[in-house]
Amino acid sequence: MPHDRLGLVLDETGVTSHPRRRRHRGRIALLTVVAVVVGGGWFASQFLVDSIRTPRCTIRAAGMTESFDPEQTGNAALIAALSIKRNLPPRAATIALTTAYQESKILNITYGDRDSVGLFQQRPSQGWGTEKQILDPVYSTNKFYDALVKVKGYENADITVIAQKVQRSGFPEAYRDHEGQGRVLASALTGHSPAGLTCALEEATSHAQPATVADALANEMGIMQVQASDGALTVTAPDQRLAWAVGHWATARAAHFGVTAVAVGERAWDRADRDGAWTEGDPSPTVTITLQ
Repeated sequence: MPHDRLGLVLDETGVTSHPRRRRHRGRIALLTVVAVVVGGGWFASQFLVDSIRTPRCTIRAAGMTESFDPEQTGNAALIAALSIKRNLPPRAATIALTTAYQESKILNITYGDRDSVGLFQQRPSQGWGTEKQILDPVYSTNKFYDALVKVKGYENADITVIAQKVQRSGFPEAYRDHEGQGRVLASALTGHSPAGLTCALEEATSHAQPATVADALANEMGIMQVQASDGALTVTAPDQRLAWAVGHWATARAAHFGVTAVAVGERAWDRADRDGAWTEGDPSPTVTITLQ
């Protein structure tokens, strides 16, 4: 898998007492479904497909495909964004995302081994902060980066060695198992894989105010020139890579904020699109985020 010296993926673009009776009922149910689909044609089959559709976000980079649920992806976007705000190399985001995947599956959980909580399963008893603080994703991610940057040579060292020095885990070799997920997430969410992150989501039922989204973008990524209007934000990024970082951040956080569309120049992601794919077109450093 190609990557640069920082380890970043680069990419363009029961039991039953009546078993026989149970099996018989199963056949009836199956025949009923088939009859409905055949009788109802495309509309019936489409109803069945829609009823089992699960919201997912997918990242494709350098021949790899990884899929995450919207909560995981949203948290990953926050972790990557804070690396950008702190002007850290992409390798820092790879290490942080790999660690969070191993520790919590990138979920902000309220439980863990002994007193561990949060994205990185940090422990109040080990000086990471109070439980309330650690359960703040921005706080916990910044605390992780604070510890990471103190490790000399982290940009090039083995990820197991680096993650263990930061986390002091009882299972240090486990980090290596998830480095692929960390690299792919970092590649897209730091803007190095244009149109690399797509999300197929349910219809938005609520939305945040544009000012709320703008504040989150500033707090997490430190961005930039933002104009908030009725139902939309326009972000002017300093370059194309950061424009894609903003575009992917908004797409990854769409389920949280009620984002319905994101455009990076002429390339657009539309929540109403069942596949969640980006359209073709010319990108530019201008990003438009539309809310319901």
